[in-house]
Amino acid sequence: MQIHVVQRNESLTTIARSFQTTVQDIVEANELPNPNNLVIGQSIVIPIVGSFYFVQPGDSLFSIGRKVGVPYQELATVNRINVNQPINVGYRLYIPQARKRNAEFNAYVEPRGTTVAPVLESSARDAAPYLTYLAPFSFQALRDGTLKEPLLNNFPAIAKANRNVLMMVITNQENDQFNDELAHILLTDIPIQDKFLNTIVATAKKYGFRDIHFDFEFIRPEDREAYNRFLRKAKQRFTSEGWLLSTALAPKTSATQAGKWYEGHDYKAHGEITDFVVIMTYEWGYSGGPAMAVSPIDQVRRVLEYAITEMPAGKIMMGQNLYGYDWTLPFVQGTVAKALSPQQAIVLAAKYQVPIQYDPLAQAPFFKYTDEVGKQHEVWFEDARSIQAKFNLIKELTIRGMSYWKLGLSFPQNWLLIVDNFNVTKRPS
Repeated sequence: MQIHVVQRNESLTTIARSFQTTVQDIVEANELPNPNNLVIGQSIVIPIVGSFYFVQPGDSLFSIGRKVGVPYQELATVNRINVNQPINVGYRLYIPQARKRNAEFNAYVEPRGTTVAPVLESSARDAAPYLTYLAPFSFQALRDGTLKEPLLNNFPAIAKANRNVLMMVITNQENDQFNDELAHILLTDIPIQDKFLNTIVATAKKYGFRDIHFDFEFIRPEDREAYNRFLRKAKQRFTSEGWLLSTALAPKTSATQAGKWYEGHDYKAHGEITDFVVIMTYEWGYSGGPAMAVSPIDQVRRVLEYAITEMPAGKIMMGQNLYGYDWTLPFVQGTVAKALSPQQAIVLAAKYQVPIQYDPLAQAPFFKYTDEVGKQHEVWFEDARSIQAKFNLIKELTIRGMSYWKLGLSFPQNWLLIVDNFNVTKRPS
């Protein structure tokens, strides 16, 4: 696959000709919402085997080989040039497809209200071939040790048809808010805890869940060890059933990081007890905060580099957002940004005819526009470049894979690039 960034005066015709493909193939692969009105700075995935590299000032065959992960001798052979031949700036080199490694992918899907929206079920069907796990969100724990079930609809059948492990997500939420008192009861009242585990086992057997996933957040610091003890007890119980145990963790950069979102999560203990963890490396830019990248890669890297000092890299899944936000400026505390998909962001940039910029530190696209009533906006979202940067980090740190929050917002380039970078692990039932 080739990632191409649209330049001034380019059209799909000129882009297709440059990469020896067709306009139709590009439109279909990217599900382009604006084929006749491309935006400067818009990233497009070109559906070809391998990719092309255009020689930059200062490049050599050796330096290019290191950059793209292909031996320079192989580049010379593939491109039928002498290994010692100087190469001119602008020369187009063909880069063969790199060898792919195995990786696991999870996606949460969150039905809300009294019915499952058709678009949500359709999104799960489309994503499932690229997933190892499918995770309906969520079973809410109750104070008596029972569970409030989410709408499951056809999600178990979709998981089964696509060889996804059905993940049973259990939260300490009350009224859609994480509750520390609820967690305290479940973690310290042993009779209720035993009933809780019995309920989980019966429910998992009923629906066919094979990974039990605890997303317990806002845990009191003094309940940290109680949470660890509970997980050890749960692990023993679930292993006897042949199931996996996983947890969701707040994005920490040290063991002593302060704050109730962080102190109850013990990275080292979770790494020892669970089969894997999902680290929620997103929401630096969030709906109730100022405009910035949702998952800036410099911050994501800091979290993951700390995590691999506390647990095996093979147990870590990077959390990744499938959405962006549109903030009204100037930011006022108490206001809420509007969530939007990468496709919707492109439509917005095309509508207001503003170029898309790319932050090299955050490795994330953004743009600004002025709406019809004169209000200024700032939009941060995900594109092919930003997700490829995250895939490169997965490979660099040799972590387990990626977990998406959440299905329902369209990002077709993401799924194309998964296949280009990885062999998706499918677990036998």
